[in-house]
Amino acid sequence: MTAIEFSKVVTNERSALRNYAYQLTRDLNDAHDLVQETMLKAFTNKDKFKEGTNIKGWLYTIMKNSFINNYRRLMKRTALISSTENTYQIEAFSQAALNKGEDRFMMKDLKAAVDSLPHDLRKTFTMNFSGFKYHEIADILNIPIGTVKTRIFVARKILRSQLKAYGEAYGLREN
Repeated sequence: MTAIEFSKVVTNERSALRNYAYQLTRDLNDAHDLVQETMLKAFTNKDKFKEGTNIKGWLYTIMKNSFINNYRRLMKRTALISSTENTYQIEAFSQAALNKGEDRFMMKDLKAAVDSLPHDLRKTFTMNFSGFKYHEIADILNIPIGTVKTRIFVARKILRSQLKAYGEAYGLREN
């Protein structure tokens, strides 16, 4: 795809990007800035786009990642470090917590990861997550307790690998 063709295809998606940006930011000016940033990143990284793939999905991914990075940057910028009796804690301004966009993405990704689990793993994992004890799950599903523990362990391992980016972003390490 030539640069001119790429430019036309990306420019044709501008109105869809504008709508998606407004859904994320809920502010016209912020949405406009996000569209501009997305377009700039798309043109800058044109060589990373694989021809024949979904360009709209590629652009939406760029926009979503830009939105999340900007949100995190805002949270870091508005955080204050205060000390009381040699105890340090981070306090964020209340207006920085108003945007729940990152939480929506995280919950959407978490739900998709759980839904992608095989049925037997998903069933035991969600029952355990809902508060059922191992022996209760074993009784309800009529399977050995060792099978319940194994299924939950495997489900957690799969989810941990699928959601690794969130663990890294929040400084969580695997044991």
